[in-house]
Amino acid sequence: EVFYDFSESKYQNAEPRLSIYGRSINEWDNLAKWAIDCKVYSDNIRWLIQVPRLFDVYHAKGSMKYFQDIITNVFQPLFEVTVNPKSHPELHAFLQYVTGFDSVDDESKSDKVVFNASTPTPDVYDLNENPPYSYYIFYMFANISQLNQLRSHRGLNTFSFRPHCGEAGNINHLVTCFLLAESINHGLLLRKAPVLQYLYFIAQIGIAMSPLSNNSLFLDYHRNPLNDFLARGLFVSLSTDDPLQFHFTKEPLIEEYSIAAQVWKFTSTDMCELARNSVLMSGFSPLIKSHWLGPNYTQEGVMGNDITRSNLPNIRVAYRFETLTQELRLLLNSVLASRTSGSVSPGSNTVMHSPKKNHISTDSSRIDHLKK
Repeated sequence: EVFYDFSESKYQNAEPRLSIYGRSINEWDNLAKWAIDCKVYSDNIRWLIQVPRLFDVYHAKGSMKYFQDIITNVFQPLFEVTVNPKSHPELHAFLQYVTGFDSVDDESKSDKVVFNASTPTPDVYDLNENPPYSYYIFYMFANISQLNQLRSHRGLNTFSFRPHCGEAGNINHLVTCFLLAESINHGLLLRKAPVLQYLYFIAQIGIAMSPLSNNSLFLDYHRNPLNDFLARGLFVSLSTDDPLQFHFTKEPLIEEYSIAAQVWKFTSTDMCELARNSVLMSGFSPLIKSHWLGPNYTQEGVMGNDITRSNLPNIRVAYRFETLTQELRLLLNSVLASRTSGSVSPGSNTVMHSPKKNHISTDSSRIDHLKK
């Protein structure tokens, strides 16, 4: 019924979550078989795989001894089907409609283990305490990165990493995902960390926010930072979270947009920018994104905006691009000035994190050209 509604709609796509728990090596095959046999397919749907952080529960029940068991159960079938698609034919077909991974659990739980050089590696991690958030994120990122390298080399689709982060709990979760994630879900705690908020802005890390869900669980709607983040130029979008639980209409995403527009007095330009960000942040193929945003959507600034498709005025796109490049130029000039003054050794390396595939130019002539 849900898929039928999406196919009838001309303007909505979705990326629902499916869970892989990592308790059995056969989970992927069972999921793929279910999807193929039941014809769980729609051109409007792509899947995100969420992996719950529940090692301590499995370990306490005696069904799992080491953390490595979760990693093996989640990723080994994916490497096998990438190397030899005939080894898991149904899984090979199913993965063509999977766009990325998510990591989920209650972030408000305190981490009793610190992730540092002395933390046991997954193959010997058998503590009763759950590994910290950063431990899960790091080893998921490491395996997804290696898997993407292999799949890209073989001409197969790759996966993004978009974990739940910053909904509650320790602010260090946002530091971890700044380094390792392509985009995040929620990011509420950024409102309490101005420096991290600035870094997320500079790196243009995507933040998919769900104010209605947050209103029920963590933060009153009027205190949600979505409006502030959008005004400051962070790469934010609107999304739903547990729509069957927190929404009351048949169109939960439209519900999110309509309530946000009324509460924060969003203009049509604001709404179009949020919608455009949502498409850019999604895991749909470049072909589908070009259909929604135009063939030049990967280009920087105004050149990448097709107003006939995005309905987003060029002046808004130009303002965002100029503001971002000016901030980047300010940072780069500060680094160069400090090196000239000798406060930074000439041999040191300056690393700027940018998870987006299209790197932003700070060349003055390039920027002047884009303004035109």
